[in-house]
Amino acid sequence: MDSSSLVSLISNIHTAASDFLEEKLKEYGLPDMVSSHGFILYRLSLAERLTMGELAQLVNRDKSTVTVLIRKLEAAGFVEREVSEKDSRVVYIKLTPQGREYNDKTKDISRQLIERCYQGFSPEERQTNFALLKRIFNNFKN
Repeated sequence: MDSSSLVSLISNIHTAASDFLEEKLKEYGLPDMVSSHGFILYRLSLAERLTMGELAQLVNRDKSTVTVLIRKLEAAGFVEREVSEKDSRVVYIKLTPQGREYNDKTKDISRQLIERCYQGFSPEERQTNFALLKRIFNNFKN
């Protein structure tokens, strides 16, 4: 493989993973959402509540993009807004019971995705692969 095709390969993997997720979401009877929606719901499952700015940083998107994504999630009943009692300018986003239920269902889909990604890999190869890809990612962050 020509190393100059790395970005193309990563793009193709992203497309294949997105197609896999879309198919699984349909199988599970879950709403059709983009991966960014799922990532926001996952991040919210790790915290009681987050601001738009915190979410934007965690999902690596700008605040305006996250605002649009949150609007769709809010309309679908997966998240709700909560105004800070201390500062009315601060708005928190938190999961609704429906959002928590969505995350519970997608845990199995995530497990299947990871299994597909690492099919035929040894534990050491998994660790090496992740470490190398993280280094590539960090090269773009710095």
